[in-house]
Amino acid sequence: MSISEKFSNFQASKAVLFWSCAACVAATMVVGFTWGGWVTGGSAQERAEAASEQAVAQLAAEICVNRYLAAPDARANLVALTEESSFRRSGVLEDGGWVTFAGREDPIDGAANLCARQLAEIDVTTLPDASPMAEAAAPLAETPTAQ
Repeated sequence: MSISEKFSNFQASKAVLFWSCAACVAATMVVGFTWGGWVTGGSAQERAEAASEQAVAQLAAEICVNRYLAAPDARANLVALTEESSFRRSGVLEDGGWVTFAGREDPIDGAANLCARQLAEIDVTTLPDASPMAEAAAPLAETPTAQ
């Protein structure tokens, strides 16, 4: 009897069919979780929470940079910040309230570190000596008051 005749005459028992299906299911799960990118509900939730916290920190860092550079003494503050060690910069920003926003008592987690990195990349020589708000307020302060 040839192989093709054996194959065409083969009739699998219920046990063989059951274990074949079980092996296929197990192999599909192994491939899916290792190479297919499948995750459990718990790890998907953890990843979603981590991504949302990172997004909030990035947004807070952008706001921090904008607020820091809009301050009247931005150039002097940035020079002082860059003179600090890279490990201390985020603490300076947290202590200064640059990453603590209205309605919150604590700074946004991770925002100070991101803000410090972005501020460290800014060339101090490109900043004006005083902010436009301070320049606009200066002539008003110098004008004599009418008596």
